[in-house]
Amino acid sequence: MLDFFTLKGTLLSEIEPTAPDYNSKIAQAVWIDSLTPNQDEKNILQRMLKDLIPDADDVDDIEDSARRFIGQTGIHVHSLFLSNVADKTETVSVACILQNDKLITIRDDKIADFRLFRLRAKRGQISCNSAAEILLTLMEQKVENLADYLEDQHRQLEEVSTLVLSENIDNPEEMIYSLAEAEDLTGKIRLCLMDTQRDISFLQRHSKEMHEYHDTYREIVRDIDTLLSHTTFLFDKINFLMSFLQGYINIEQSKIVKIFSIAAVVFMPPTLVASIYGMNFEFMPELKMALGYPMALGLMVLAGFAPYWYFKKKGWL
Repeated sequence: MLDFFTLKGTLLSEIEPTAPDYNSKIAQAVWIDSLTPNQDEKNILQRMLKDLIPDADDVDDIEDSARRFIGQTGIHVHSLFLSNVADKTETVSVACILQNDKLITIRDDKIADFRLFRLRAKRGQISCNSAAEILLTLMEQKVENLADYLEDQHRQLEEVSTLVLSENIDNPEEMIYSLAEAEDLTGKIRLCLMDTQRDISFLQRHSKEMHEYHDTYREIVRDIDTLLSHTTFLFDKINFLMSFLQGYINIEQSKIVKIFSIAAVVFMPPTLVASIYGMNFEFMPELKMALGYPMALGLMVLAGFAPYWYFKKKGWL
């Protein structure tokens, strides 16, 4: 699917998809957003770019030289975004190409940042003067959304922290799972922030138009630095809570092992007495005694109570 956007004055506006006249739309468009294009749409993009459009493997390359470069068709930046599909958050790469006075974005996933950006454009809330500023504004919005993700993570961690530090922890295994999910999402947010930081730095160095938006560039970089520091704080908090829960589980397990150990020691002497009088020897004087049986029972009770009293006196119980 191809969506076309143009500038009406300084406001970004979507070109209405009334007719499939791609030539006129391309001529008017300042931003072309491609979501899982079919073969015909790929052919259109290839004719416009005068080059093959990047496939999924190319976009997902992790080498810096493969993610940010200047080609014959313009400035290429493959930027990481967060995508939430079926309640599962993943990082996805989007190919952003600045070509003359147009911005082309190619993606294979539905991304909340793009959905919100298009919605803001339809409401006339995005003011831009060029394709480069559209890309910079999209990066700025991505950073704002990542900040919202971090705020949500912080609130969730505060809730988990309250439960963890309470007197009674009902389900520590579930809390550990929640902390593992929080660590995973925070890591993905940090990865997106670091990738955006490199994107902005590359655009600032190689795009002449970006020099006009130096103040915006500096503000985004400052926000990213602040958010990266916050991710470090969240990682430390997650590690603390995880260590606390692991220590709590170890203590509870030690208590159980302690109970079994003491029980084994307490029942060992009575078992010894019962074993002695369970032996089948011919000459055992106590077998002839009238009070032999009560004496053996009393001896077993005394043998079991003695270690219990000793442990209690030592404060081990």
